[in-house]
Amino acid sequence: MAKWTVDQSHSSVGFEVKHMMVSKVKGQFDAYTADVEAADLTDLTTATIAFKFDVTSINTHSEDRDNHLKGADFFDAEKFPTIDFKSTSITKDGDDYKVTGDLTIKEVTKSVTFDVEYGGKGKNPWGVEVYGFEAEAKINREEFGLTWNAALETGGVLVGKDIKIKVELEVNPAA
Repeated sequence: MAKWTVDQSHSSVGFEVKHMMVSKVKGQFDAYTADVEAADLTDLTTATIAFKFDVTSINTHSEDRDNHLKGADFFDAEKFPTIDFKSTSITKDGDDYKVTGDLTIKEVTKSVTFDVEYGGKGKNPWGVEVYGFEAEAKINREEFGLTWNAALETGGVLVGKDIKIKVELEVNPAA
């Protein structure tokens, strides 16, 4: 198994959630680590994948909202500084993949499946092989203990339950 490095300058880990039942708030984690091992990234079924997201790096482009998300109402970053994902199985689905793994938020672990699209491979200007992938999954935040919300005068709630997680990765062989 070869080790692969995520090129963080060409990758992102983002999310979106309904806001006030009418629009979406998008954000990302600016700091994370990834361990990717695979015999061949053109066949992702040979891989093992693990991510660790630094909760304090959450970025929704609103300092007040980010501080609220880091606090006890949501992620409680002081007690639970990371969100972890470790793959448990990877299957081919046509030209794409299903990557299932254990997602842990605030010490709650649930099985989550990402739909993964293989973007292809190429060589960068320095002759290094580069592989691209896009992944998406949906979780119910309340199942992970993220239950804070506020009722709206017009009906409904301030924050939706479903969180869409979007990951875009560019990886290359570890040096």
